[in-house]
Amino acid sequence: MLEARNITKVYEGGVQALTDVSFTVPKGQFLAVIGLSGSGKSTLLRCINRLIEPTSGQIFWNGQDVTAASPEELRRIRRRIGMVFQSFNLVHRSKALTNVLAGRLGYTNPAWSLFNRFSKADIEKAHQLLARVDIPDKADYRADELSGGQQQRVGIARALMQDPEIILADEPVASLDPVLAHSIMKHLESINKEDGVTVLCSLHFLDLVHKYADRVIALNQGRLVFEGLPGEIDDKKFKEIYGRDAERVG
Repeated sequence: MLEARNITKVYEGGVQALTDVSFTVPKGQFLAVIGLSGSGKSTLLRCINRLIEPTSGQIFWNGQDVTAASPEELRRIRRRIGMVFQSFNLVHRSKALTNVLAGRLGYTNPAWSLFNRFSKADIEKAHQLLARVDIPDKADYRADELSGGQQQRVGIARALMQDPEIILADEPVASLDPVLAHSIMKHLESINKEDGVTVLCSLHFLDLVHKYADRVIALNQGRLVFEGLPGEIDDKKFKEIYGRDAERVG
């Protein structure tokens, strides 16, 4: 289980990104995180694996205080927390296969990783994961030769390469058209339902939330303003999350 307790983040200059955000995520749940741009969604996801350090509060995962973990403990924790980024975060000049193999860097000898030396088993697994996300023929293509949807599939395969227990997906479909968005979301759904991996996914569109999420939390100006089932977001809650002038489209 993942538990956030009173997470607050204040950036330099006094910008308050999160204020006393608390919630729990049972193992195997698909949790959507929603809110306007700038509401704190990305900051919250990055606080969970300490890509961003919370100003105060605690993150517990399976009873361990992630926020108090030593560098070596944090390295072990991050091995099992996959991350999928809105901007894909691939090495553009490297092959798709090499980008997927980067998911094993937390498990390999650091000296070997400098020369992209991976075991035969890891290489075979990377090929299998590219096949799982439906791009087996793109292994030798450079990342910058792939479409946005294909790059995001590489990003998902890279996260799976870690054998994750949790995947944090930060606006994974924000830059994709609706058809591609559903394709990517179906892969995340498969990982959640078939592999039992907990997924925390920040999203903009409520139609995706209703179709794929078990539960949802909503942020507004860094504060938690809703926690519950997607179907419980009525018009009043919608306005609280997105503002009085927002129009509901999904």
